[in-house]
Amino acid sequence: MLFLYDDALLGIVFLILFNNQNFSVFSMVIGSLPIYKSSLLKMHNYAYKVVNMKKFLGILIVALIAVSSVFAGGSSEQAYKIGIPDDATNGARGIKLLEKAGLITVDPAVGYSPEIKDITSYIYNIEIVPTTANTLVSTLDDFAASTINGTYATSAGLVPSRDAILIESQDEGEENPFVNIIVARTADKDNPVYKKIVEAYQTEYVAEYLLAKYNEAYFPAFPYDSSSVQYPDVVSDADNYKSSKEGKTVVKIGVCGSANEYWNAVQKVLDQENANIYIERVEFDAYTLPNEALNSGDIDLNAFQHKAYLAKEIAANGYDLTVIGDTLIAPLSLYSHKADSLDALKELIGLKK
Repeated sequence: MLFLYDDALLGIVFLILFNNQNFSVFSMVIGSLPIYKSSLLKMHNYAYKVVNMKKFLGILIVALIAVSSVFAGGSSEQAYKIGIPDDATNGARGIKLLEKAGLITVDPAVGYSPEIKDITSYIYNIEIVPTTANTLVSTLDDFAASTINGTYATSAGLVPSRDAILIESQDEGEENPFVNIIVARTADKDNPVYKKIVEAYQTEYVAEYLLAKYNEAYFPAFPYDSSSVQYPDVVSDADNYKSSKEGKTVVKIGVCGSANEYWNAVQKVLDQENANIYIERVEFDAYTLPNEALNSGDIDLNAFQHKAYLAKEIAANGYDLTVIGDTLIAPLSLYSHKADSLDALKELIGLKK
């Protein structure tokens, strides 16, 4: 029995080392030796049985793989990549925008703060890829589409109303946690001076300034007339406006970043209304500072954050602060170099199978 086993192994080796043509020649040589003649025939036959069985198994495996692919409904189809910002707040906004686009469904229990794990279904054939926010414009060609913050998009020459295939909702009536706000200490929420500042901000003049100055990086988060332009020279008019604080109530407002020129427009409205209020901007170089300064009384108001950020700061630090007015929203928008509309994007990526 052992001899037959050894014969079979040798036969397989011979088949590997010698092709079918050479095997007959080899058989003549080795078969001329009487001691090997009978075992050689056994080796030859057994080896071919083994090799044929291996071929049969190989064909069977290939067939099973093909059949399983058919029954899987094309599950191996590669998904199209959609980029979203990789930070928690804007990543959540990106996911909500994709939900609004009808590409996915999200667990409603998580509200405005979903993570990828909260996606309950993929309606379309996409893979969501968190990506560093300030690189989403430069890497747009690498994705089927990306959700990009207005400040990064407009800096690269993109205009939401012209280039985006979907813009985050800016409707002032919605409970949108990403609307920017004016914040006061809770004890001062009914201060009449502060209320006048909110009223001056929420005017058509300031709305048109926001839209014209920042190329739609910002949208007003209050009612305004988007159908016409009442102040065609609003940007140069407000940017060149100078006011004096003499004889006026000075209100210190904490801000962050460099894009705060719209307060010039607010100041002009206040002066035209003879409100006798002077806005003094106090600039901070970190987002963690204005709420602390307001809570401690170093400033009177601040205007640099959205509602979600304020809620997080209050929960973490126990600040006694409250919202007294909505100002603007820097919307996230969906952009694509591969589709010029949401319908075209859906046609490109296809329904999830």
